[in-house]
Amino acid sequence: MYNAKMLSNPHNRRRFLKSTSLGAATLLSAQTLSKSQDTAPQKITNSIGVSTYSYWGFRRAEFRPIEKCLDIAAEQGFEGVEILQVQMEDFRPSYLQKIKKHAFLNGLALMGFSTHQDFVDPDPRKRRHNVEQTIFYINQAHELGIPTIRINTGRWNTSKNFDHLMANRGIEPVLDGYTEKEGYNWVIDSIGKLVGEAEKSGVILGLENHWGLGLTPEGVLKIVDAINSPWLKVTLDTGNFLEDPYQRLSQLADKTVLLQAKTYYGGGRWYTLDLDYNKISDIMHQAGYKGWISLEFEGKENPVTGCKKSLELLRKAFG
Repeated sequence: MYNAKMLSNPHNRRRFLKSTSLGAATLLSAQTLSKSQDTAPQKITNSIGVSTYSYWGFRRAEFRPIEKCLDIAAEQGFEGVEILQVQMEDFRPSYLQKIKKHAFLNGLALMGFSTHQDFVDPDPRKRRHNVEQTIFYINQAHELGIPTIRINTGRWNTSKNFDHLMANRGIEPVLDGYTEKEGYNWVIDSIGKLVGEAEKSGVILGLENHWGLGLTPEGVLKIVDAINSPWLKVTLDTGNFLEDPYQRLSQLADKTVLLQAKTYYGGGRWYTLDLDYNKISDIMHQAGYKGWISLEFEGKENPVTGCKKSLELLRKAFG
């Protein structure tokens, strides 16, 4: 320590000034480094789950039980599971709690509930039935502790069947006697009746870029923007834009609540897309997406090996 008498000596005074200058410089440097570390952008990593659809695929009876899918997902290292609602064979509250417990004991989050509905119908009674059915799904998700459900617009159903729809790349003509505008009005009115139920249950609706009126990003945004509710967002499917996928995915990235990632090992059943998941990861992270990635495996390869390869692919891109 320097006192007043010591500082009267020029030599001591120079030493004191030098030492305090060095200390101040060191402190300033440390503060600058700390500030730069605080303001440096943090790399986003996403948790990766798998849809039970990836194993069952609507046709593999041995993978139908939800519990089996949960066991495989845990063994393969997935962090969460999205349940395909139509895959469930029991809806009693006791069974829902059993599934929730099974997932928890496997260390898995139940992070999505993939449901089906069709609001593109001129019959108001059929639209009302779909609204009531979707409220049933919202309540199931709530009981399971799932924070978001995938919903669809529905479609005109003027194709012979789904294979015919896929052969036409998801495009089908409007029902005779009606207009596309009327279809959008039906969908907006129907989903508008759901957002209050979603809010009460704490379950976010995610409108998927699926077939029908959700075929394009413009169609999805027309509905989401018209309803304008924090309880209606987007479930973004990487495999449902068959042309210009990256540009179209980017249009919906900032409204996404769940990203469904398609892979096609062994070749796709209806089509195969060569998707660059590093590019998709960049699109989502630039939009600030921090949510879940849910694998939807659609390849012809054995789903167990196909899902394992897909997890490695997605971890490299998003993890």
